[in-house]
Amino acid sequence: MRFDDRESGNYVDDTGRSFGGGMGGGNMLGCLIPMIASRFGIGGVIVVVLGYLALSYCGGLSNMSGTGPTTQQGSSAGGASKLDPAAKHFTLQVLGSTETTWAKLLKSKGIAYTPTTLHFYSEADQSGCGFAQSAMGPFYCPTDKSIYLDTQFFDELTRRFQAPGDFAMAYVVAHEVGHHVQDLTGTLDQAHNLQARSSQAEGNAVQVKVELQADCYAGVWAANARNADGSAVLEAGDAEEGMRAAEAIGDDTLQRQTQGRVVPDSFTHGSSAQRMAALRLGMQSGDPEACRF
Repeated sequence: MRFDDRESGNYVDDTGRSFGGGMGGGNMLGCLIPMIASRFGIGGVIVVVLGYLALSYCGGLSNMSGTGPTTQQGSSAGGASKLDPAAKHFTLQVLGSTETTWAKLLKSKGIAYTPTTLHFYSEADQSGCGFAQSAMGPFYCPTDKSIYLDTQFFDELTRRFQAPGDFAMAYVVAHEVGHHVQDLTGTLDQAHNLQARSSQAEGNAVQVKVELQADCYAGVWAANARNADGSAVLEAGDAEEGMRAAEAIGDDTLQRQTQGRVVPDSFTHGSSAQRMAALRLGMQSGDPEACRF
């Protein structure tokens, strides 16, 4: 990938903040369970399906603002930052590119793009949706319109999932931004309403649709991303890196690795083939309308 030097300023560095070992306030447990399923697509943890909570973000709960740290965008939340400068720079380049791209794409639909805030954290953090731990993976919280990311997940993509490359890392960020776009356009509310009257299997199917659309939106961003001089952000080989990442985090692939068998009714993010197809659709079409929910 080739970015210009522009970075987003919509971030908070929580990597120097310590939260001890506890979860704090009494309402956090109600959000901890859904946040365990609130992941970019990693396996090895229990996925709980309970209405809105089945979706791979934490939302639809009582407003918990005030339970977490109050910080300014583009700031450190206290303590010495543990954030790797190179990872920070790259992530904020991707985030800045998504802001520019989605502002243009949504403007044509009469929707004003309000940027999400990316919270960098290390090991644990407090989000608007409750307590967060690195094992949960990257997630989007609609309560505070924020993305939460421990950049160590980028290393996990390479080591555990055998999906190295800069576009694989960018795909992680762009997928979570895709959830923010769904929030702005009303898709998350629509999914909430569908799950509220669904069985567990039906609720899982709704969640899969949400995740596949976010994958497709990641592809749409990649297809449209341009630098200030008009040059494309993607370079030769980037698409293949994205496909490897999408394949590695499919529910069927992860279930085979972690439990030795595949249970389609329990899918929450989509199969490897589905995730690859969704990302490819977005990249080939460059059109959000192609990413049907």
